[in-house]
Amino acid sequence: MKKASFIMVVLCFMGISKAQERQAPAYPLITHDPYFSIWSMGDYINGSSTEHWTGKDHSMVGIINVDGTNYRFLGKEAVNYHDVLPTSIKGRITETAPSDDWVTTNFDDTTWQEAQAPYGNEGQATTTWKTNDLWWRKKFKIKELKLEDIFLKISHDDDVDVYLNGEKIYECQECWTSENEFRYYEIPKTVQQKLKKKNNVLAVHVKNNRGGQWLNAGIVEKRKVKGEALMAKQTKLDISATQTTYSLVCGAVDVKLTFTSPLLMDDLDLLARPVSYISIKTEPNDNKPHDVQVYFGASSSIASNDSSQLMTAEKSSTESLDFLKVGTDEQPVLEKKGDILCIDWGYLYVATEKNSGAIQNVTSAANAKKDLLKGKQSPFQKSGKQLMLNTVFPKERINTEKEYLVLLGYDDVYSINYFGEQLRPWWNKEGKNSLPNELDKALMGYGAIIERCADFDKALYIDGVAAGGEKYAKILEIGYRQSIAAHKLLESPEGEILFLSKENNSNGSINTVDVTYPSAPLYLVYNPDLLKGMLNGIFYYSESGKWKKPYPAHDIGTYPIATGQTYGEDMPIEEAGNMVALVAAITKADGNAEYAKKHWESLTTWSNYLKKEGLDPANQLCTDDFSGHLARNANLSIKAIVGVGGYGYMAKLLGKNEIAADYTERAKSMAKQWMILADSGNHYALTFDDKNTWSQKYNLVWDKLIGLDLFPKEVYKKELAYYLTKNNKYGLPLDNRADYSKSDWILWTATLTDSKSDFQIFADPIYLFAKETKDRVPMSDWHFTTTGDMRGFKARSVVGGYFIKLLDDKWNK
Repeated sequence: MKKASFIMVVLCFMGISKAQERQAPAYPLITHDPYFSIWSMGDYINGSSTEHWTGKDHSMVGIINVDGTNYRFLGKEAVNYHDVLPTSIKGRITETAPSDDWVTTNFDDTTWQEAQAPYGNEGQATTTWKTNDLWWRKKFKIKELKLEDIFLKISHDDDVDVYLNGEKIYECQECWTSENEFRYYEIPKTVQQKLKKKNNVLAVHVKNNRGGQWLNAGIVEKRKVKGEALMAKQTKLDISATQTTYSLVCGAVDVKLTFTSPLLMDDLDLLARPVSYISIKTEPNDNKPHDVQVYFGASSSIASNDSSQLMTAEKSSTESLDFLKVGTDEQPVLEKKGDILCIDWGYLYVATEKNSGAIQNVTSAANAKKDLLKGKQSPFQKSGKQLMLNTVFPKERINTEKEYLVLLGYDDVYSINYFGEQLRPWWNKEGKNSLPNELDKALMGYGAIIERCADFDKALYIDGVAAGGEKYAKILEIGYRQSIAAHKLLESPEGEILFLSKENNSNGSINTVDVTYPSAPLYLVYNPDLLKGMLNGIFYYSESGKWKKPYPAHDIGTYPIATGQTYGEDMPIEEAGNMVALVAAITKADGNAEYAKKHWESLTTWSNYLKKEGLDPANQLCTDDFSGHLARNANLSIKAIVGVGGYGYMAKLLGKNEIAADYTERAKSMAKQWMILADSGNHYALTFDDKNTWSQKYNLVWDKLIGLDLFPKEVYKKELAYYLTKNNKYGLPLDNRADYSKSDWILWTATLTDSKSDFQIFADPIYLFAKETKDRVPMSDWHFTTTGDMRGFKARSVVGGYFIKLLDDKWNK
């Protein structure tokens, strides 16, 4: 090989390698709200099925036929599960320990209670179970014994032992799933071969060791898919704030696949429109014409919580669009609440431009594949389980770039139960709009919207680099869509904006104050009105008299039921400090205290509580409750001090000079006392009563950003210097109790420095975690700083806190 040619080969290899460098733990594709949220959990868009953030299958499939050969460029064809023994059916249960032969087919269970699954003590349980142990049996028949691979399908909390016809097929100790989070375990062939047409028994013992309790189980058959398309070669992946783009080679044709969720916060109508664009651009890579046909499929699972639910589909059109629509036959609007839960009401829409000539059809997943391979069209399937919504563009000969556009939308009809009133989504708040109308608007505005998204993405990246460097800018790109999509935008009955979060993967609460608090920087940067929408529900809860305590509630319910706090324990100083500090931040962003004036009575009550109880906190929960209770928490004390100071800052802007002087002086006095109580020589302690401890004092950041000047800058410098001695490969630990941390708090702590290079010392390890963690889920904010393993939490809105340094630059440069 000639030297020049060798160098070119090396450069090409390096280019592909760089292009394929991992950029995030998971990649956002369709991101609008906690239910309409689809992700790719790996680096290759065609390497695995696309999923909801919970991990449930929300399959999208893309196949291109090039000169007679099929290439799969999107997703992995959905796993074809068929019920052998459905979940959520009646079985026999007992809460009294049975004899040892209870797992056998001949055991007499007629004295046991017949009751319908799922079983649990709260949430979505059909049958209540509140004791420590539950034994469950279900007899079932099988029509056809020639089954393919069969799997146990189970959702359980906590420990389980599972038997099929007397033989153990699964056990799990010290483990659990969330409600309705089903997992699949292959049943050994030796057990499968012993199945009979009649008198089979699935038997489960579940034990509640801690927290919640739950059981729902069944058996499914996994059917093999024949004639799978070739896997296209992915050569490039790029994620920006609003777009995720893949480049793939499909034989002699290149495909550029772009997912755009146009979440632009300066346009609430656009932000609220639940429509994403899927652009499939094709172009020959050999300068020759080629015959091309593009297929896109979306699974009905996107509109269901369980694959066993019966789906109903229809086909219709507008003047400019053809579309498919699917939803559950049952339509249990706002009947379920919980964390690991997908929507099973409302309707998924798949739309294409009418003049594209595309043929749309709804079939079973198996028939969708057969039709594509054989070039035929099965009858439209109006009803069934696990349907596919198919769009086949006409075959055509191309010699230049050709774009195929699909619009994916979701109409949830009603979004939130808000203190007894069912609220429609923002885009249809008056009930006079329709999703087909919104799809039309999305199509008509496509070019301009894509251009606006590109301009915004570019500006965000440039600002991020200027604030904290290239790696920091990439952290912002990871966090942007994830944070927004953990919220729902609505209008309250009083006409106020509501931007209600779901506490994804930590307990499912709605409008959690100590989730709003870390999320706030993103919205303070781009639209403070959205932060007001995150606070309005909490203010209403107190000011309506529904919440009567002298500090704010932790939440207003469990998503999507916002009818009052469901969290088991209050966080008095935490939530009071959060609310007052955030209103002070809004005041800073707005340049006036009009929002504070509107809620002055509540702010006064909460500030007085902080003034009285906040300096030396009692044994209360705080936002870091996963690490346990702490009395005399130094960082929680800072939050109270910042709250009292923030109240004084707002009082001054409102012309309440005497009040302003009183509270500002009180906050400064508290800060001086804090420095004595927390002093531990070369740093400040985790708790006032143990000087051999340390912790991140991330709550100090508002003192700096708002300009309260309560603490001397020496406090920041002393802490930062100490943190440098504790920094690990994947970040700074939260405190001395464990080596895990919260990535949002790390960036808040890092923002205490005015040095960009010092900031990067703390910030860059977070990007390293994003690139190297083995946990392929939407960005976790709680991870171990030595191993890069996820400790817990995924897909949460708190990654909006990553924008704290950008906010600092906006306010103080």
